Amino acid sequence: MLTKSFNFHTMRKIETQMNRAIVNKNDWSNSNTKVDYNSNTNCSTVVLHRTAIAVYDHNTQALKLNTGGWHSVTTKSRLNAILSELIAGARVYQKAFDWYLSYNNQTHDFNDGMILVNGDVV
Repeated sequence: MLTKSFNFHTMRKIETQMNRAIVNKNDWSNSNTKVDYNSNTNCSTVVLHRTAIAVYDHNTQALKLNTGGWHSVTTKSRLNAILSELIAGARVYQKAFDWYLSYNNQTHDFNDGMILVNGDVV
């Protein structure tokens, strides 16, 4: 029997709510995750526990990623949920304990503070 491997992110309910808050520019909090929207900067910041794991600039559509050193399954899941909502085709994955970002048919070493904007990684 031939099986196909599908590469998609199954979002948890909390991640769906998180993404809705980002897109709608709302403050939101549930369990260990929150979204803070700043109307002065027009940016949404996603915080997991006490670490800002993502900042989305609604003006430039730039997304800054960060783990704060916490390379956990939950951090990766939250980042992938955000990426699936905001940056088409981008995802974070782990191979042999190292983290990578796949974006625009390229693989990049994952670095805290990396920014995805206009199809580029800076």
